[in-house]
Amino acid sequence: MPPKKKGKGNSKKDKSKKSTPEKDDGLTEKYRRSALDVAVLKEHLALRTSITRQATAVRDDLKSQIRDLEQVLRQERSDMKDITTDLNRQYESMETDLQTKVNRLEVSVDLLETQLAECQVKLKSEREQREKTEAEKDAIISDLQSKLDSMARECEKILHGCLDSLLSHLAETRLQWEEQSTVIHQEVKDTLRDFGLNPLHI
Repeated sequence: MPPKKKGKGNSKKDKSKKSTPEKDDGLTEKYRRSALDVAVLKEHLALRTSITRQATAVRDDLKSQIRDLEQVLRQERSDMKDITTDLNRQYESMETDLQTKVNRLEVSVDLLETQLAECQVKLKSEREQREKTEAEKDAIISDLQSKLDSMARECEKILHGCLDSLLSHLAETRLQWEEQSTVIHQEVKDTLRDFGLNPLHI
């Protein structure tokens, strides 16, 4: 490039015949600046290229990581879906079993409540019947005890009357025996005397 510029400058000088040292110095300065700008641009370009390559590598690495993460995420979502499906199935099964048990327990509770009510009615009836029977027994026992007491008193009166009558009869009989004995004794004495015997010596 510099030779071409220099060549152009020479042709122009040849054509115009107006070339000067000041103009040559200006061209040199322009060339130097242009070369410096080109070098800076090259460095910038190289830097940008390096940065672009690094960014591309980072981007590709990030894309790879993202693909891996997406794959992991899809797998986790699939696993989570399977787990959720299984858990839902287990929950529905448990809920069905639990509802069945609850229904059975409710039926059992209703039956037990019915039986309990019937037992309470029977128990109340039996208690009332027992209390009535006990009251009747108590009344009968009280009546019998009263009759027994009355009979005991009557028997005691009769016994006392009989004893009194017997004692009286015994006393009368004793008197009669004593009288008869005295008469017989006297008769025996008289008979003995008739035979000449002394009753005191016998």
